[in-house]
Amino acid sequence: MEAFKARVEETVSFLQRKIKEAPEVVLVLGTGLSGLGERIEAEQVLPYELIPNFPRSTVTSHAGNLIFGRLCGRAVAVLQGRFHYYEGYSCRELTMPIRVLALLGARILIVSNAAGGLNPDFAPGTLMLIRDHLNFIPDNPLRGGNVDAWGPRFPDLSCAYDRQLRESALACAGRLGLANVESGVYAAIPGPSLETPAETRHLRQCGADAVGMSTVPEVLVAIHAGLRVLGISVLSNVNDPDNFKPIVIEEIIAETRRAEGRLLALLLELLQTMTRDEYERYRWI
Repeated sequence: MEAFKARVEETVSFLQRKIKEAPEVVLVLGTGLSGLGERIEAEQVLPYELIPNFPRSTVTSHAGNLIFGRLCGRAVAVLQGRFHYYEGYSCRELTMPIRVLALLGARILIVSNAAGGLNPDFAPGTLMLIRDHLNFIPDNPLRGGNVDAWGPRFPDLSCAYDRQLRESALACAGRLGLANVESGVYAAIPGPSLETPAETRHLRQCGADAVGMSTVPEVLVAIHAGLRVLGISVLSNVNDPDNFKPIVIEEIIAETRRAEGRLLALLLELLQTMTRDEYERYRWI
Protein backbone atom coordinates (compact mmCIF):
# COMPACT_ATOMS: atom_id res chain seq x y z
CA MET A 1 0.00 0.00 0.00
CA GLU A 2 2.85 2.40 0.73
CA ALA A 3 4.18 1.97 -2.81
CA PHE A 4 0.75 2.70 -4.28
CA LYS A 5 0.34 5.74 -2.00
CA ALA A 6 3.70 7.06 -3.19
CA ARG A 7 2.68 6.64 -6.85
CA VAL A 8 -0.60 8.46 -6.24
CA GLU A 9 1.18 11.32 -4.50
CA GLU A 10 3.69 11.58 -7.34
CA THR A 11 0.85 11.84 -9.86
CA VAL A 12 -0.99 14.44 -7.78
CA SER A 13 2.19 16.51 -7.58
CA PHE A 14 2.73 16.25 -11.35
CA LEU A 15 -0.81 17.41 -12.13
CA GLN A 16 -0.71 20.24 -9.60
CA ARG A 17 2.17 21.70 -11.59
CA LYS A 18 0.15 21.43 -14.82
CA ILE A 19 -3.17 23.04 -13.83
CA LYS A 20 -4.16 26.51 -12.67
CA GLU A 21 -7.26 25.54 -10.68
CA ALA A 22 -8.49 22.38 -9.02
CA PRO A 23 -11.49 20.66 -10.63
CA GLU A 24 -14.82 20.80 -8.82
CA VAL A 25 -16.44 18.10 -10.95
CA VAL A 26 -14.98 14.94 -12.48
CA LEU A 27 -16.71 13.43 -15.51
CA VAL A 28 -15.90 9.89 -16.64
CA LEU A 29 -16.90 9.20 -20.26
CA GLY A 30 -17.50 5.56 -21.10
CA THR A 31 -17.64 3.54 -24.31
CA GLY A 32 -18.69 5.67 -27.28
CA LEU A 33 -19.18 8.77 -25.11
CA SER A 34 -15.96 10.76 -25.55
CA GLY A 35 -17.54 13.62 -27.51
CA LEU A 36 -18.16 15.79 -24.45
CA GLY A 37 -14.44 16.48 -24.33
CA GLU A 38 -14.82 18.63 -27.45
CA ARG A 39 -17.13 21.05 -25.62
CA ILE A 40 -14.68 21.96 -22.86
CA GLU A 41 -12.73 25.19 -22.68
CA ALA A 42 -9.58 23.15 -22.25
CA GLU A 43 -6.66 24.33 -20.14
CA GLN A 44 -4.75 21.06 -20.44
CA VAL A 45 -5.26 17.94 -22.55
CA LEU A 46 -2.98 15.19 -21.27
CA PRO A 47 -2.83 11.79 -22.96
CA TYR A 48 -2.84 9.09 -20.31
CA GLU A 49 0.57 7.81 -21.41
CA LEU A 50 2.14 11.18 -20.51
CA ILE A 51 0.85 11.13 -16.91
CA PRO A 52 3.20 9.40 -14.44
CA ASN A 53 1.81 6.13 -13.04
CA PHE A 54 -1.50 6.38 -14.93
CA PRO A 55 -2.93 3.17 -16.36
CA ARG A 56 -3.11 2.83 -20.14
CA SER A 57 -6.47 2.35 -21.84
CA THR A 58 -6.53 -0.62 -24.22
CA VAL A 59 -10.11 -0.12 -25.45
CA THR A 60 -10.13 1.36 -28.95
CA SER A 61 -13.40 3.29 -28.44
CA HIS A 62 -11.86 5.24 -25.53
CA ALA A 63 -9.90 8.38 -26.48
CA GLY A 64 -7.48 8.12 -23.56
CA ASN A 65 -7.11 11.76 -22.46
CA LEU A 66 -7.40 13.62 -19.17
CA ILE A 67 -8.78 17.10 -19.86
CA PHE A 68 -8.74 20.01 -17.39
CA GLY A 69 -10.75 23.12 -18.13
CA ARG A 70 -14.12 24.76 -17.74
CA LEU A 71 -17.55 23.59 -18.81
CA CYS A 72 -20.66 25.68 -18.22
CA GLY A 73 -18.53 27.93 -16.03
CA ARG A 74 -17.41 25.11 -13.74
CA ALA A 75 -13.89 23.79 -13.26
CA VAL A 76 -13.92 20.20 -14.51
CA ALA A 77 -11.66 17.25 -15.13
CA VAL A 78 -12.81 14.88 -17.85
CA LEU A 79 -11.56 11.33 -18.28
CA GLN A 80 -12.04 10.52 -21.98
CA GLY A 81 -12.14 6.80 -21.49
CA ARG A 82 -11.70 4.62 -18.45
CA PHE A 83 -9.96 1.45 -17.34
CA HIS A 84 -11.54 -1.93 -16.70
CA TYR A 85 -10.93 -4.99 -14.57
CA TYR A 86 -11.04 -7.14 -17.74
CA GLU A 87 -8.02 -5.28 -19.12
CA GLY A 88 -5.94 -6.96 -16.41
CA TYR A 89 -5.81 -4.17 -13.84
CA SER A 90 -6.60 -4.59 -10.19
CA CYS A 91 -9.51 -2.45 -9.05
CA ARG A 92 -7.09 -0.34 -7.02
CA GLU A 93 -5.02 0.43 -10.12
CA LEU A 94 -7.93 1.11 -12.45
CA THR A 95 -9.46 3.60 -10.00
CA MET A 96 -6.21 5.48 -9.46
CA PRO A 97 -7.38 8.44 -11.60
CA ILE A 98 -10.41 8.96 -9.33
CA ARG A 99 -8.20 8.86 -6.26
CA VAL A 100 -5.80 11.37 -7.78
CA LEU A 101 -8.57 13.78 -8.82
CA ALA A 102 -10.20 13.55 -5.40
CA LEU A 103 -6.87 14.51 -3.80
CA LEU A 104 -6.64 17.43 -6.24
CA GLY A 105 -9.88 18.75 -4.73
CA ALA A 106 -12.79 17.37 -6.76
CA ARG A 107 -16.05 17.06 -4.86
CA ILE A 108 -18.50 15.59 -7.40
CA LEU A 109 -18.16 12.58 -9.72
CA ILE A 110 -20.42 12.21 -12.75
CA VAL A 111 -19.78 8.82 -14.29
CA SER A 112 -21.26 7.46 -17.52
CA ASN A 113 -21.16 4.07 -19.18
CA ALA A 114 -22.64 2.01 -21.97
CA ALA A 115 -24.70 -0.84 -20.53
CA GLY A 116 -26.99 -3.65 -21.56
CA GLY A 117 -30.62 -3.32 -20.58
CA LEU A 118 -32.23 -5.99 -18.42
CA ASN A 119 -35.54 -4.33 -17.60
CA PRO A 120 -38.06 -5.19 -20.35
CA ASP A 121 -39.81 -1.85 -19.75
CA PHE A 122 -36.71 0.02 -20.97
CA ALA A 123 -35.80 0.60 -24.61
CA PRO A 124 -32.44 0.83 -26.40
CA GLY A 125 -31.14 4.38 -26.07
CA THR A 126 -32.60 4.86 -22.58
CA LEU A 127 -30.58 7.08 -20.24
CA MET A 128 -30.71 5.29 -16.90
CA LEU A 129 -29.80 7.30 -13.81
CA ILE A 130 -28.21 4.82 -11.43
CA ARG A 131 -29.89 4.73 -8.02
CA ASP A 132 -28.03 1.67 -6.68
CA HIS A 133 -25.70 -1.09 -7.80
CA LEU A 134 -24.85 -4.77 -7.54
CA ASN A 135 -21.14 -5.53 -7.61
CA PHE A 136 -20.09 -8.87 -9.11
CA ILE A 137 -16.51 -7.82 -9.88
CA PRO A 138 -14.34 -10.10 -7.71
CA ASP A 139 -12.10 -7.32 -6.39
CA ASN A 140 -12.55 -4.16 -4.36
CA PRO A 141 -10.35 -1.06 -4.78
CA LEU A 142 -10.44 -0.55 -1.00
CA ARG A 143 -9.10 -4.03 -0.20
CA GLY A 144 -5.82 -4.04 1.72
CA GLY A 145 -4.35 -1.34 3.89
CA ASN A 146 -6.42 1.80 4.38
CA VAL A 147 -4.96 5.30 4.18
CA ASP A 148 -6.97 7.08 6.86
CA ALA A 149 -6.23 10.48 5.33
CA TRP A 150 -7.97 9.31 2.14
CA GLY A 151 -11.16 8.02 3.75
CA PRO A 152 -12.71 5.68 6.34
CA ARG A 153 -11.87 2.00 6.62
CA PHE A 154 -15.56 1.04 6.21
CA PRO A 155 -17.32 3.60 3.98
CA ASP A 156 -21.11 3.75 4.13
CA LEU A 157 -22.91 2.82 0.89
CA SER A 158 -26.49 3.30 2.07
CA CYS A 159 -26.83 6.12 -0.47
CA ALA A 160 -23.88 5.74 -2.81
CA TYR A 161 -25.61 7.61 -5.65
CA ASP A 162 -26.58 11.08 -4.54
CA ARG A 163 -30.36 11.42 -4.53
CA GLN A 164 -30.38 15.18 -4.98
CA LEU A 165 -28.10 15.00 -8.02
CA ARG A 166 -30.32 12.28 -9.49
CA GLU A 167 -33.48 14.30 -8.88
CA SER A 168 -31.83 17.37 -10.39
CA ALA A 169 -30.91 15.33 -13.48
CA LEU A 170 -34.48 14.08 -13.82
CA ALA A 171 -35.76 17.66 -13.56
CA CYS A 172 -33.27 18.73 -16.24
CA ALA A 173 -34.45 15.93 -18.51
CA GLY A 174 -38.03 17.12 -18.04
CA ARG A 175 -37.15 20.70 -18.93
CA LEU A 176 -35.33 19.52 -22.06
CA GLY A 177 -38.16 17.22 -23.07
CA LEU A 178 -35.86 14.20 -23.22
CA ALA A 179 -37.66 10.89 -23.68
CA ASN A 180 -36.53 7.55 -22.25
CA VAL A 181 -34.87 8.82 -19.07
CA GLU A 182 -35.31 6.34 -16.23
CA SER A 183 -33.70 5.38 -12.94
CA GLY A 184 -32.57 1.90 -12.00
CA VAL A 185 -30.05 -0.54 -10.56
CA TYR A 186 -26.73 -1.21 -12.34
CA ALA A 187 -24.96 -4.57 -12.08
CA ALA A 188 -21.19 -4.66 -12.62
CA ILE A 189 -19.70 -7.88 -13.98
CA PRO A 190 -15.99 -8.57 -14.61
CA GLY A 191 -16.13 -9.21 -18.40
CA PRO A 192 -14.88 -9.22 -21.06
CA SER A 193 -17.25 -12.01 -22.08
CA LEU A 194 -20.82 -10.79 -22.44
CA GLU A 195 -23.56 -12.35 -20.35
CA THR A 196 -25.38 -15.56 -21.29
CA PRO A 197 -29.17 -15.90 -21.33
CA ALA A 198 -29.02 -17.65 -17.94
CA GLU A 199 -26.82 -14.93 -16.49
CA THR A 200 -29.17 -12.29 -17.91
CA ARG A 201 -32.11 -13.98 -16.19
CA HIS A 202 -30.18 -14.27 -12.93
CA LEU A 203 -29.15 -10.60 -12.93
CA ARG A 204 -32.72 -9.51 -13.58
CA GLN A 205 -33.98 -11.73 -10.75
CA CYS A 206 -31.37 -10.09 -8.49
CA GLY A 207 -33.00 -6.73 -9.18
CA ALA A 208 -30.69 -5.27 -11.83
CA ASP A 209 -32.09 -3.07 -14.58
CA ALA A 210 -28.83 -2.82 -16.54
CA VAL A 211 -25.47 -4.59 -16.70
CA GLY A 212 -21.97 -3.41 -17.59
CA MET A 213 -18.28 -3.93 -16.86
CA SER A 214 -17.28 -0.70 -15.15
CA THR A 215 -18.33 2.19 -12.90
CA VAL A 216 -18.75 0.46 -9.53
CA PRO A 217 -15.03 0.42 -8.61
CA GLU A 218 -14.82 4.14 -9.46
CA VAL A 219 -17.88 4.85 -7.33
CA LEU A 220 -16.44 2.96 -4.36
CA VAL A 221 -13.30 5.09 -4.41
CA ALA A 222 -15.33 8.28 -4.88
CA ILE A 223 -17.51 7.49 -1.87
CA HIS A 224 -14.43 6.57 0.18
CA ALA A 225 -12.98 9.98 -0.72
CA GLY A 226 -16.19 11.82 0.18
CA LEU A 227 -17.41 12.74 -3.30
CA ARG A 228 -21.05 13.02 -4.29
CA VAL A 229 -21.84 10.69 -7.20
CA LEU A 230 -24.19 10.74 -10.17
CA GLY A 231 -24.14 7.69 -12.44
CA ILE A 232 -25.72 7.49 -15.90
CA SER A 233 -25.95 4.36 -18.07
CA VAL A 234 -26.73 4.58 -21.78
CA LEU A 235 -28.62 1.39 -22.59
CA SER A 236 -27.34 0.11 -25.90
CA ASN A 237 -29.71 -2.86 -26.09
CA VAL A 238 -32.32 -4.69 -24.02
CA ASN A 239 -32.16 -8.48 -24.00
CA ASP A 240 -34.94 -10.91 -23.16
CA PRO A 241 -33.38 -14.15 -21.82
CA ASP A 242 -36.27 -16.13 -23.35
CA ASN A 243 -35.73 -14.59 -26.79
CA PHE A 244 -32.03 -13.85 -26.66
CA LYS A 245 -30.35 -11.98 -29.51
CA PRO A 246 -26.58 -12.01 -30.19
CA ILE A 247 -24.76 -9.08 -28.56
CA VAL A 248 -22.34 -7.40 -30.98
CA ILE A 249 -19.91 -4.85 -29.51
CA GLU A 250 -19.93 -2.72 -32.68
CA GLU A 251 -23.72 -2.38 -32.41
CA ILE A 252 -23.37 -1.42 -28.74
CA ILE A 253 -20.95 1.39 -29.63
CA ALA A 254 -23.16 2.57 -32.51
CA GLU A 255 -26.30 2.72 -30.34
CA THR A 256 -24.41 4.52 -27.60
CA ARG A 257 -23.16 7.14 -30.03
CA ARG A 258 -26.71 7.72 -31.26
CA ALA A 259 -27.70 8.55 -27.68
CA GLU A 260 -24.63 10.68 -27.01
CA GLY A 261 -26.31 13.94 -28.04
CA ARG A 262 -29.11 13.42 -25.49
CA LEU A 263 -26.61 12.59 -22.76
CA LEU A 264 -24.54 15.65 -23.65
CA ALA A 265 -27.60 17.92 -23.48
CA LEU A 266 -28.54 16.47 -20.09
CA LEU A 267 -25.06 16.92 -18.63
CA LEU A 268 -24.74 20.50 -19.87
CA GLU A 269 -28.14 21.42 -18.45
CA LEU A 270 -27.25 19.80 -15.14
CA LEU A 271 -23.92 21.62 -14.87
CA GLN A 272 -25.62 24.92 -15.66
CA THR A 273 -28.15 24.40 -12.87
CA MET A 274 -25.58 23.38 -10.24
CA THR A 275 -25.24 26.80 -8.67
CA ARG A 276 -22.36 27.80 -6.45
CA ASP A 277 -24.72 27.94 -3.44
CA GLU A 278 -25.88 24.37 -4.06
CA TYR A 279 -22.32 23.16 -4.49
CA GLU A 280 -21.17 24.77 -1.24
CA ARG A 281 -24.20 23.56 0.70
CA TYR A 282 -23.66 19.91 -0.17
CA ARG A 283 -19.90 19.73 -0.42
CA TRP A 284 -18.18 17.19 1.76
CA ILE A 285 -16.37 18.55 4.83
